[in-house]
Amino acid sequence: MKGYLSVQEIASKWGVSVRWVNQYILAGRIPGCERFGHAWAIPEDAVKPDRLPPGAKAKHSPVDSESEGKV
Repeated sequence: MKGYLSVQEIASKWGVSVRWVNQYILAGRIPGCERFGHAWAIPEDAVKPDRLPPGAKAKHSPVDSESEGKV
C-alpha cells in the first residue's frame, strides 16, 4: 500500500525489533496506524516514539478502546 510501511520495514528503519514496533502500536504511540487483517500498516513518515520512563504508561491505547464494555 502506497504511503505505508509494514511492521518489519519500520523495525528495520528504526533499528528496533518487530516486538518493539508492535508494542508502540498497541500502546497508541504511533499515530495513523491502520490494521488490515493480521497486519499493521504504518505511515512512511511515522516518527519513532521516545522511550517512556520506567513504570510510565502511554495515555491512549487503541486496544483498550476497542474492548471497552466487552466481557
